[in-house]
Amino acid sequence: MNLKDISKQATAGTTTAGTISELKEIETKYLGRHGEFNQYFDQLPKEEKPKQGATFNLAKQKYSAEVQKKSDEIIGRESAREFDVTVPGILPSIGHLHLITGAIEEITGIFEKIGFIRRRYPEIDTDWYAAEGLNIPKDHPARDDQETFYVSDNVVLTPHTSNGQLREMEAMKKPPIKMINIGKTYRRQIDISHTPMFHQFEGLLIDKNIDITHLIGVGNYFVQHYFGRDRRIRLRPHHFQFTEPSFEIDITCGVCGGLDCRLCKAGWLELGGAGMVHPTVLKNGGIDPKKYSGFAFGWGVERVLAMKNNLPDIRNIYSTDLRILNQF
Repeated sequence: MNLKDISKQATAGTTTAGTISELKEIETKYLGRHGEFNQYFDQLPKEEKPKQGATFNLAKQKYSAEVQKKSDEIIGRESAREFDVTVPGILPSIGHLHLITGAIEEITGIFEKIGFIRRRYPEIDTDWYAAEGLNIPKDHPARDDQETFYVSDNVVLTPHTSNGQLREMEAMKKPPIKMINIGKTYRRQIDISHTPMFHQFEGLLIDKNIDITHLIGVGNYFVQHYFGRDRRIRLRPHHFQFTEPSFEIDITCGVCGGLDCRLCKAGWLELGGAGMVHPTVLKNGGIDPKKYSGFAFGWGVERVLAMKNNLPDIRNIYSTDLRILNQF
């Protein structure tokens, strides 16, 4: 039997195969180690093998393609017959907003409901807006290059969003001013509660007859809407150059409910800084401190997010490990 006849028989057998098992038998008969094709080639005289080698290989390749085509046809036919059209489809995997983006949207929505307007100000700014205009003198430790990232002699990566206070005053020119500025800030710190780049939300309210009770009211409003109705805040005296008086604001611990535990030590957790806007800062922003007063606060997005979800290490927020991120 010549090569042409073997190929014809192999093709005919493949055409009649109705199942995969039948096809496998036919394939083995012709393409197996001891199949018809190899037996034909082995029986050729030694001097003929080099001459017919290319033709022989081409015939085998052509038949292998026929087998594969027939296999796809049988599998497709069996799959169509066995497929249940009433079975629900497999839904594609759908992602969600990153933790930070989600927190920023939630925080923005909370403050918008009480009239705070979302602003964005430069994350690279001059020393005037980041320090000098905020009543932070040149010899203040916070302006040391070990604390602040300097781009040039008088340009910095903003160490806080408070630069937005002066820019908002200049833009509005006259109170009332009610803004929430959310942006990236940069400091030379990294540990379980700090990252070199983080986000802050800066609140500023300036109008006539604004006092500390308004600050407490806004603070309680945010805490109860972001953390839960059972949470409350307290003001602890502190010192910031751009507010007077100044406070650290604490909230009741979410783990023990303010009763005292290993996390909070005394029932309270530090939320961030706040205070009444310093008269010098009002002047630098073009506002008359004799007519107007106001309060400001600057709290970390990552901090409140970690506190809300009881994250043990704030750096996990920037993890690329989906086992962490998919929990939220």
